[in-house]
Amino acid sequence: MANYKTFAKLYDELFDEEAYADWFEYATGKIENHSGKVLELAGGSGRLAIQLIQAGYDTTIFDLSEEMLALAMQHAQDAKVDLPLIQGDMREWSDLPTKFATITSFADSFNYLANENETLQAFKQVADHLEPGGQFLFDVISPYQTDVYYPGYMYNFHDDDTAFMWSSYGVEGAKHTVEHELIFFVYNAEIDGYQQVTEVHTERTYELPTYFKLLEEAGFVDVNVTGDFGRQTEVDDETPRWFFEAKKQAYQKYEER
Repeated sequence: MANYKTFAKLYDELFDEEAYADWFEYATGKIENHSGKVLELAGGSGRLAIQLIQAGYDTTIFDLSEEMLALAMQHAQDAKVDLPLIQGDMREWSDLPTKFATITSFADSFNYLANENETLQAFKQVADHLEPGGQFLFDVISPYQTDVYYPGYMYNFHDDDTAFMWSSYGVEGAKHTVEHELIFFVYNAEIDGYQQVTEVHTERTYELPTYFKLLEEAGFVDVNVTGDFGRQTEVDDETPRWFFEAKKQAYQKYEER
């Protein structure tokens, strides 16, 4: 976990601000209950949550990483906004009493879960914490991304204090699964040299019908899928990222299931 404290800050500094702008545009264009409570699930360093608060949405952030939440608190203080923070595991947060009108989750968060059962478990937690008829907005990478785009992908970056190398590989025998090897070289003034910090991330995804099945089993209806932050209304075999809109069933229908 000590390494992740370094990673949290590095991820935050390197992340594409244009992507945050696109997620913000997508979320604000889809949220129907503008006065209702919003939860940014697996919200990381809080950049999107803060933008939503600044736009007038009553937003809370939920994340597994205490280090990311510490960054979110700092960003909120810098922006002079009040951002409620919740630390927890998206697969199990039953002790949270609050119900939300909208729950959002972007940046591949569900792709880091280990299997379909964990994904279903997380979807059920979302449904349990939504108001009747509440909205669930999230994205996942598609099989095109794991099977075609990512294998062999490389990205390098450096500035005066940091160098970053990202390499992605397919995983033999694991369907629609990819590993990202992330290597940072960070300047340490105490030793007047660079330290290497390495982490491997595994992402997996499923065919579109699987997501529909899991969402239905978790209690969601009116599921709609688009691409390109909602700008591509009909997805195809080369759509790299799917954007889902779904609604929790009303209590009467939900309890009958």
